[in-house]
Amino acid sequence: MNLELLLACWGMMTLMVVVPGPDWAYIISAGMQERTLVPSLAGILVGYLAAVAAVAVGVGAAVAALPWVLVALTFSAATYLAYLGVKVLRHPPVVSGEASTASVEGAGAAAASDRPWLRLVQGAGVSGLNPKGLLVLVVLLPQFTDAASAWPIPVQLAVLGLIFVASCALVYSVVGVSARAVLRARPSAMRILSRVSGAAMVVLAVWLVAEQVSHFVTA
Repeated sequence: MNLELLLACWGMMTLMVVVPGPDWAYIISAGMQERTLVPSLAGILVGYLAAVAAVAVGVGAAVAALPWVLVALTFSAATYLAYLGVKVLRHPPVVSGEASTASVEGAGAAAASDRPWLRLVQGAGVSGLNPKGLLVLVVLLPQFTDAASAWPIPVQLAVLGLIFVASCALVYSVVGVSARAVLRARPSAMRILSRVSGAAMVVLAVWLVAEQVSHFVTA
């Protein structure tokens, strides 16, 4: 593949990743509440890897040809985000002085920490239903393929998709670790930040629904 094309695609995808969205809200919540970020981050990446595989084998073209599929995925994502956001708002971790670690473990976060598979599944659900990620993989990636390349189009899509997943891994690792650093520096801020991340998920869910409704109104 053309190196300049790869770099241009990587730059565009990185810009998309650094724009806050459902993934950010989820990974910030995980960074603040979980003992380790790995299961949540792995879930996000697994969700996108599944989407990359689907796009590479041609499912992306089918989705692009059927707008109602993307609409259904958007409403599913909004519902799931709202569920996670309300869950965080109802059960935020309580942190007080030196008992911060114990409070985190005793406020419901331990249940998820002791079941890393649950965090992985939740992360895969967030990214797998994230309309922004689906738009990147379904709409943006094909624009950077080269029909004259010696590589088949499915292989090119898979490579470009893996670059996107790598960008997600880098950016979300920094976001999650930064959230954890804030917790360690100021444990008292954890409850506030947790509520903010929960509210962000709910707001994003409402925004996703409103955006789809606006398309119907203007259509």
